[in-house]
Amino acid sequence: MPKHRIYSISFASVYPHYVAKAEKKGRTKAEVDEIIFWLTGYGPGELATILEDRTDLETFYTNAPALNSSRALIKGVICGIRVEDIEDPLMREIRYLDKLIDELAKGKKMEKILRAG
Repeated sequence: MPKHRIYSISFASVYPHYVAKAEKKGRTKAEVDEIIFWLTGYGPGELATILEDRTDLETFYTNAPALNSSRALIKGVICGIRVEDIEDPLMREIRYLDKLIDELAKGKKMEKILRAG
Protein backbone atom coordinates (compact mmCIF):
# COMPACT_ATOMS: atom_id res chain seq x y z
CA MET A 1 0.00 0.00 0.00
CA PRO A 2 1.55 3.33 -0.99
CA LYS A 3 2.09 5.73 1.85
CA HIS A 4 0.30 9.04 1.43
CA ARG A 5 2.28 12.20 2.11
CA ILE A 6 -0.57 13.42 4.28
CA TYR A 7 0.34 10.81 6.91
CA SER A 8 3.57 12.63 7.75
CA ILE A 9 1.82 15.95 8.34
CA SER A 10 1.72 16.86 12.02
CA PHE A 11 -1.63 16.83 13.78
CA ALA A 12 -0.60 20.23 15.19
CA SER A 13 -0.62 21.65 11.66
CA VAL A 14 -4.24 20.63 10.95
CA TYR A 15 -5.71 21.14 14.42
CA PRO A 16 -5.87 24.97 14.15
CA HIS A 17 -7.83 24.58 10.90
CA TYR A 18 -10.40 22.37 12.66
CA VAL A 19 -10.74 24.96 15.44
CA ALA A 20 -10.94 27.88 13.00
CA LYS A 21 -13.62 26.14 10.92
CA ALA A 22 -15.69 25.50 14.04
CA GLU A 23 -15.23 28.98 15.53
CA LYS A 24 -16.07 30.66 12.20
CA LYS A 25 -19.50 29.02 12.50
CA GLY A 26 -20.02 29.91 16.16
CA ARG A 27 -18.81 26.62 17.63
CA THR A 28 -15.96 26.23 20.13
CA LYS A 29 -12.49 24.76 20.51
CA ALA A 30 -13.91 22.76 23.43
CA GLU A 31 -16.39 21.11 21.06
CA VAL A 32 -13.59 20.27 18.61
CA ASP A 33 -11.63 18.73 21.47
CA GLU A 34 -14.68 16.77 22.63
CA ILE A 35 -15.01 15.29 19.14
CA ILE A 36 -11.32 14.36 19.07
CA PHE A 37 -11.56 12.75 22.52
CA TRP A 38 -14.70 10.81 21.52
CA LEU A 39 -13.19 9.61 18.25
CA THR A 40 -9.73 8.64 19.50
CA GLY A 41 -9.86 8.09 23.24
CA TYR A 42 -7.18 10.71 23.86
CA GLY A 43 -7.65 13.09 26.79
CA PRO A 44 -6.73 16.76 27.25
CA GLY A 45 -3.19 16.09 28.50
CA GLU A 46 -2.45 13.64 25.71
CA LEU A 47 -3.78 16.06 23.10
CA ALA A 48 -1.60 18.85 24.49
CA THR A 49 1.46 16.59 24.24
CA ILE A 50 0.57 15.55 20.68
CA LEU A 51 0.29 19.20 19.66
CA GLU A 52 3.51 20.16 21.44
CA ASP A 53 5.49 17.21 20.03
CA ARG A 54 4.06 17.77 16.53
CA THR A 55 3.02 14.11 16.28
CA ASP A 56 2.33 13.08 12.68
CA LEU A 57 -1.13 11.95 11.58
CA GLU A 58 -0.11 8.33 11.14
CA THR A 59 1.21 8.11 14.70
CA PHE A 60 -1.76 10.10 16.03
CA TYR A 61 -4.25 7.53 14.72
CA THR A 62 -2.08 4.42 15.12
CA ASN A 63 -1.45 5.21 18.79
CA ALA A 64 -4.98 6.34 19.60
CA PRO A 65 -5.86 4.73 22.93
CA ALA A 66 -9.46 3.82 22.09
CA LEU A 67 -10.82 4.44 18.61
CA ASN A 68 -14.56 4.70 19.14
CA SER A 69 -16.43 1.71 17.73
CA SER A 70 -19.34 4.02 16.82
CA ARG A 71 -17.12 5.76 14.27
CA ALA A 72 -18.32 3.14 11.77
CA LEU A 73 -21.66 4.98 11.91
CA ILE A 74 -20.04 8.06 10.31
CA LYS A 75 -21.37 8.25 6.77
CA GLY A 76 -21.48 10.85 4.07
CA VAL A 77 -19.31 12.78 1.67
CA ILE A 78 -16.16 14.68 2.54
CA CYS A 79 -13.85 16.12 -0.11
CA GLY A 80 -16.11 14.57 -2.74
CA ILE A 81 -15.63 11.02 -1.47
CA ARG A 82 -18.01 8.87 0.59
CA VAL A 83 -16.27 8.26 3.92
CA GLU A 84 -17.63 4.74 4.20
CA ASP A 85 -16.12 3.84 0.79
CA ILE A 86 -12.53 4.82 1.62
CA GLU A 87 -10.50 1.62 1.48
CA ASP A 88 -7.28 2.83 3.10
CA PRO A 89 -7.92 2.41 6.86
CA LEU A 90 -5.73 5.32 7.93
CA MET A 91 -7.19 7.69 5.35
CA ARG A 92 -10.67 6.65 6.53
CA GLU A 93 -9.72 7.58 10.12
CA ILE A 94 -8.47 10.99 8.95
CA ARG A 95 -11.66 11.60 6.97
CA TYR A 96 -13.86 10.53 9.90
CA LEU A 97 -12.49 13.46 11.89
CA ASP A 98 -12.83 15.77 8.89
CA LYS A 99 -16.47 14.73 8.55
CA LEU A 100 -17.24 15.25 12.25
CA ILE A 101 -15.71 18.74 12.21
CA ASP A 102 -17.70 19.49 9.07
CA GLU A 103 -20.89 18.41 10.85
CA LEU A 104 -19.98 20.63 13.82
CA ALA A 105 -19.45 23.62 11.52
CA LYS A 106 -22.79 22.93 9.84
CA GLY A 107 -24.55 23.31 13.18
CA LYS A 108 -25.37 19.71 14.06
CA LYS A 109 -26.03 18.99 17.71
CA MET A 110 -23.19 17.29 19.59
CA GLU A 111 -25.41 14.27 20.39
CA LYS A 112 -25.85 13.66 16.66
CA ILE A 113 -22.18 14.27 15.85
CA LEU A 114 -21.11 11.83 18.56
CA ARG A 115 -23.65 9.28 17.30
CA ALA A 116 -25.38 9.23 20.69
CA GLY A 117 -28.87 8.83 19.44
